[in-house]
Amino acid sequence: MKKLSFNWFIWLILLIVSLLPLFDLFNSGLPITHDGKDHVARIANFYQSLSEGNFVPRWAGNLNWGYGHPVMMFLYPLPSYIASAFHVIGFSLVDSVKLVFAFGFIASVVSMYLFASYRFGYLAGILAALLYGFAPYRFVDMYVRGAIGEHMAFIFLPLVLLGLWQSSIVLIAMSMAFLLLSHNAVSLMMLPIIAVFVVYLLVFESKRKREFLFRSLTGLILGFVLSAFFWLPAYMEGKYTLRDIVTKGEFTSRFVNVADFFNPTWGYGTANEISKFLGFSNIFILLLALVLFHSMRKPSKVLIGGALLYTIVSLVLMTNVSAPVWQIVSLIQKFQFPWRFLHVTTFLIPIIGAVVVSHIDIKRRLKVVIVFSVIAIIGSFSMWHARDYVSMSDSNFTGMYNGTTDTGESSPIWSIRFMETKAKAPIEVISGKGVSIFVGPRRSTHHSYRVFSLESTKLVENTLYFPNWEVFVDKTPVPIEFQNPNYRGLLTFDVPAGDHAVDVVFTDTKLRILANWISIGGFMLTIGFLVTMRLWQKRT
Repeated sequence: MKKLSFNWFIWLILLIVSLLPLFDLFNSGLPITHDGKDHVARIANFYQSLSEGNFVPRWAGNLNWGYGHPVMMFLYPLPSYIASAFHVIGFSLVDSVKLVFAFGFIASVVSMYLFASYRFGYLAGILAALLYGFAPYRFVDMYVRGAIGEHMAFIFLPLVLLGLWQSSIVLIAMSMAFLLLSHNAVSLMMLPIIAVFVVYLLVFESKRKREFLFRSLTGLILGFVLSAFFWLPAYMEGKYTLRDIVTKGEFTSRFVNVADFFNPTWGYGTANEISKFLGFSNIFILLLALVLFHSMRKPSKVLIGGALLYTIVSLVLMTNVSAPVWQIVSLIQKFQFPWRFLHVTTFLIPIIGAVVVSHIDIKRRLKVVIVFSVIAIIGSFSMWHARDYVSMSDSNFTGMYNGTTDTGESSPIWSIRFMETKAKAPIEVISGKGVSIFVGPRRSTHHSYRVFSLESTKLVENTLYFPNWEVFVDKTPVPIEFQNPNYRGLLTFDVPAGDHAVDVVFTDTKLRILANWISIGGFMLTIGFLVTMRLWQKRT
């Protein structure tokens, strides 16, 4: 196995250059982006649930005007785990989110350098890393959309491919798992790249084909197993949400004009108004790849040809020419926005650049890398800034939050799309006389009450129902009605006359428990592979 080269001068250069677009994050306050505040609110709820002992937070208790929301069941958790780590060591929630963006940017530049330099040399690695980091879409994600999940996902695909090139089961598995935990749609979008790369390595690079195929498939499957605690319930329980109703047909108004790929105009408007510019260097690299294609060796032709093909397919899928495809293939409708395929072009063009540079005469290679790198950096300079900042303390996010932080696609099918006002009280009386209610401790997934009534009483607990909310009266489960037309989607239940302890508890379904154990099993297998590899290396 070829070892990675660690040249500290190159690492220092990459670090310094990577820091340049991040200085705006040092400004006080939260950058004003499309999703910035919502991400902080989600992470505040995630951290609260995590601190209450829920290792896999699935219920956001303070969102949706205090009625709670299952958004964390379907929201990529890795950025929230990382932000929570920053928060627990003393950073504010706002600063923790900004640190996730900074970490994600630097780590993605490093990961692309590791991948590209492993096979094509350090100069090709530098160019690929800088093209990757300074592509316009990276700054759309960071300073316009505030798309923290997509931003994190940029770290891990280069590492998945590097793991495949090295036939490292552990690296493949961990990188694949982190990719799946970074962003659902992006992971799905990148699977064709991974599959084609496996075939390429099998045919052109691997000498021990059976061993390579075993290691590759084992690592990829193990990545899915490790992340099963998230994606398995998210996929299976999506049927209980308004996802398919809210997002149906949304793609029809999100197509990109071809001219926008070549338009460097920068702005901070709505999702339809954001820049779709590919970047000057990226455009030049595509043209140069087409010019040099016929002079390349066969393996390189196959690699660069596949990358060019998927790049062209991605560009076409972003335009209204592909509307019939979007109508017929329901799977890609899960991506919501056709321009999300910019993630693919942003990833593939730097790899094309690395292959191209590796085929340029070594005497000219350094000059080519410097020219394209400078163009990429200077060409994106105007994009390194947020529109403005807003000063918000943690208290704005740790209490009841007036919103769901999504467009309603994660709302339970039994409820309305989102609430609009706060409830009068956490629990209210629907019918019954002589009722006294004392509100006890209230955590994300456990609400306690003491109820005294002179007769049988019907109550409504102002929490949205989602499997597995349960109500216990004196530790005995009681039936829940969550389709009462007057209290749509809320927990209504009966309490007999007398003095009773009432507990409303959110627990894991059998599917969620199974998914947790699958991931635990995958973790143990990964440790086993890691130990085995260490022992094997010592013997050899």
